[in-house]
Amino acid sequence: MKTQIQQALKGAANLQKLVTGLWETDRELFRILRDAGNTAQARENTFTYLNTLERAYFNIYAESKLKTLHILDRNLAKECIRVMKNVIRTENELLSGFSALKTLRRLAGGDTDTLQRISPGFILEFYHLILGIRGEAAIHRLQTELGESGEDRETALLRSDHLDVYSGMIENKASYYRSFWNETRQVLREQFKEKIRKHLGGSVSDWNDPFWQVRHVIRDRKQLESLVTLSEDEQEGLRLAEKHHIDFQITPYYLSLFNPEGRDESDRVVRAQVLPSATYCRNVKLNRETGCDMDFMGEKSTSPVDGITRRYAQILILKPYDSCPQICVYCQRNWEIKGLDEAKTTPARIEKAIRWIADTPAITEVLVTGGDPLTLPNGYLGRIIGKLADIPHIERIRIGTRTPVTMPCRIDDGFLAILEKHHVPGRREMVVITHFQHAFEITPEVTEAVSRIRKLGVGVYNQQVFTYYNSRRFETAFLRKILKINGIDPYYSFNTKGKAETVDFRVPIARIEQERKEEARILPGIVRTDEPVFNVPRLGKSHLRAWQDHEPIMIMPDGSRVYRFYPWESMIARTEDYLYTDISITNYLQRLARDGEDPADYASIWYYF
Repeated sequence: MKTQIQQALKGAANLQKLVTGLWETDRELFRILRDAGNTAQARENTFTYLNTLERAYFNIYAESKLKTLHILDRNLAKECIRVMKNVIRTENELLSGFSALKTLRRLAGGDTDTLQRISPGFILEFYHLILGIRGEAAIHRLQTELGESGEDRETALLRSDHLDVYSGMIENKASYYRSFWNETRQVLREQFKEKIRKHLGGSVSDWNDPFWQVRHVIRDRKQLESLVTLSEDEQEGLRLAEKHHIDFQITPYYLSLFNPEGRDESDRVVRAQVLPSATYCRNVKLNRETGCDMDFMGEKSTSPVDGITRRYAQILILKPYDSCPQICVYCQRNWEIKGLDEAKTTPARIEKAIRWIADTPAITEVLVTGGDPLTLPNGYLGRIIGKLADIPHIERIRIGTRTPVTMPCRIDDGFLAILEKHHVPGRREMVVITHFQHAFEITPEVTEAVSRIRKLGVGVYNQQVFTYYNSRRFETAFLRKILKINGIDPYYSFNTKGKAETVDFRVPIARIEQERKEEARILPGIVRTDEPVFNVPRLGKSHLRAWQDHEPIMIMPDGSRVYRFYPWESMIARTEDYLYTDISITNYLQRLARDGEDPADYASIWYYF
C-alpha cells in the first residue's frame, strides 16, 4: 500500500489498487460494510464496531493486544474514531449533501461505477483514518523515550540529546532558507535596484521617497517584462489580467526583491504575491459574470456605517482609503481594493464614521486600515489619527499597513511624528500591524524602518497569511525567528480564505495545525506568539486548536474535508455555525511533490483535525 500511496501522490494512482489496500487495512470493517443489507444497518454496525474498539483501548481488563498499544497510539485512535463517527452521522450527510458511508459501502460491494465518482484523495483520507483507528498510524519517526537510567544526570543528558535533534530539524531548514539571502544575492539586488531606478528616471533620493515609489508603481505588463524575465505561466496570468481589467501593482522597491533573470527559489514567494495567476484571473472573471459576491468575509453585513467594519465588542476597523501602493493577489478585500488611478479619499464619509465611533463608548480600539492608510500623505493621515485620539474612550489605535514590506522608506519622519505624538503610555497606545509573508521580505531597509518605530516605544506586530507559498516544513518557523530578531512580534497566522479565485494559495487546515504543533512548538515561547486562526465570515476569528471551535463532519468525493465551525462567541451567545469545505490533503501533497518536496516529511498531516 505504501507504494500505491507514493504513486497516488505523484498523480499516477490505480484507484482499484488503492481500494483493495484500504480494505486490507481493516478486514472487519470491510465485512461490516459489504454484508450490511442497507445503509442504516451499515451505519449501526459501524458505530457498534467503533464503540467496541474504543472501550477495548481503555479497558484495563480487555484481553487484547489493543490495550498494550502505546498511550499516544490509543489517544490518536480515540480521535480518529471520533472523526469517523462524525463522518457517518446522518445529520452530517444532510449538512454536506454527501454520504461517505454510502460510497464506502458501494466500494466494499465492488461497485465499479462508484470508482468513477471518487478520487485518490477520498481513499487516502479513509486509509489513514482507519490506520489511526486501528492504532497503526506509526507517525512517530523519532524514538525519544528515556526509559529508566537510574541516574538523573544521565537521563538529563539523554533528554538534551533529543532536544538537539529537534533543534537540528529547524536549523537545517533555516540554513537552506537563509542561503538565498547570501552576500552574492545582496550584491545582485543592489545592482537590480540601480537598474530599476534608472529605468524609471529617478535619483537616489527619489528611490527613498515613498511618494515617488507610489507614482512609479509597476502596473503595466510590458514595462514589467522589460525589467524581469517572466515564466510562461506568469505571462499568461498577466495577459489575462490585462484582458479582464484586473489590477496589479508592484512598488519599485518590492520589485527589487525579484530575481531579474527569472523565477527561482529566492523569489518564488514574492512573485506569487503580486503576479495574478491565470487561475485567479479566470475565477475573478467568472465571479463577475455570475454576479458572485467576492466579499467572502461578509464585511458589508458588519458595517454599521460607511467606512467601518465591526465584528467584535470593543474594536472596529476604519477604512479611510480604498487602494494600496501594492496589490496582493490573495487580499481578502480584493472585492473593494481599487487601482491607484481609481482610488479616492472620502473625508465626509470618514468624518461621519469618526463621529459614530465617538458616540459608541463600547469601542476602545480602532484599527485604521483599508486599503493601506500609509498611501495617504502624513497631513491627512495625521488629522484622522488626531481625531480618533481626541475621543476619550479610545485606548489604542492600530495602523494596519504593509508599507514596511512594500516600501519601508514610508516610515519617514512625518509618520514617526504622528506615532510619537499620540503614543502616550498610561493613556493611549499606538501600534503598527504589518504583514510579512516570508523571511525573504526582510531586508536591511526593513530592519532600519522597524527599528525607528520601536525606538518610540511603539510595538510592531505581524499578521501572516498561511498560504501554499510559505507552508513548507519550517518555512513559517524561520519567518518567526527572523521577525522577532528584527523587532516584530508574530501576532496571527491566518488560514487562507476560502475564496474561489485564490485557490492557488489555499492550504488544508490540517497543515496549519501541523505547523503549529510540530514546527512552531520547537521555537522558544516568546518567538511563537502568533495564534493560528480561521476567519469565519461575518463573525470573525475562530482558533484552530480546539474541538470546541471546529470539527470535521464529512469527507467529500475529491478527498476534501468539510468542517463545521463554531464562532468565537459560541460559549457566550447562541450564534450560527459555519460550514467550510477545505482543499484536499492529497492535492496539496501532490503539489508539494511537483515542487520538489518529499510528501513523507508531512506524513502526520492526516491526523490533524
